[in-house]
Amino acid sequence: MKRFTAGLFVVALILAGCSSNTMTPFNQEPFGWVPYTPDPRVWEVLVDGEKGLENFNRLGDANWLPMHGVIQGDRMNSGKGTAHLVTKKSYRDFQIYAEFWADEDANSGIFIRATNPKSITSKNSYEVNIYDKRPGPEYGTGAIVNFAKVNPMPKAANRWNTFVITAKGPRLTVEMNGVVTADIEDKSFAAGPFTLQYGGGIIKWRKVMVRPL
Repeated sequence: MKRFTAGLFVVALILAGCSSNTMTPFNQEPFGWVPYTPDPRVWEVLVDGEKGLENFNRLGDANWLPMHGVIQGDRMNSGKGTAHLVTKKSYRDFQIYAEFWADEDANSGIFIRATNPKSITSKNSYEVNIYDKRPGPEYGTGAIVNFAKVNPMPKAANRWNTFVITAKGPRLTVEMNGVVTADIEDKSFAAGPFTLQYGGGIIKWRKVMVRPL
């Protein structure tokens, strides 16, 4: 019996070690890690670590830097306004998967179906917001500004988060960290590029992928 018990103890230790290794990403980032494995036949990978600035046109004068495994926006070089990384392609029906980190002062977001890629606002595209300190929190983080409110507003600051944004015809849904924060039907904007916005604070993008639907 002693040999059998000792053997079971060793096996238990091995299994515990394997379990710990498997779960490390979830333990480190309990709110923000979704184990997507992009299939290049389905997903187009636009940002992967420090790679991806070449997949966007720049609008505005933000300081975008590839560093420490992410693309980071941390200030407006001109000292005012907002800026965007604008996809070079236009999309109609699609799904976006994004991993992002924001500090407490971050003013950022993903604008989709932008009808004018030279002048992007919440009036000519759908703005999926990342803005914990927005004066009107009903359109803060997780909301679609002017279209879909959040209550209560989820907080993004100081951790890794995920967005899954789905646009299929008039149906738009936003999931933040696996929770639906917006689900609407609207026909205001049918197609266009999408953007990664910088408006203030620090925003980091670790992975951004898109696939057609």
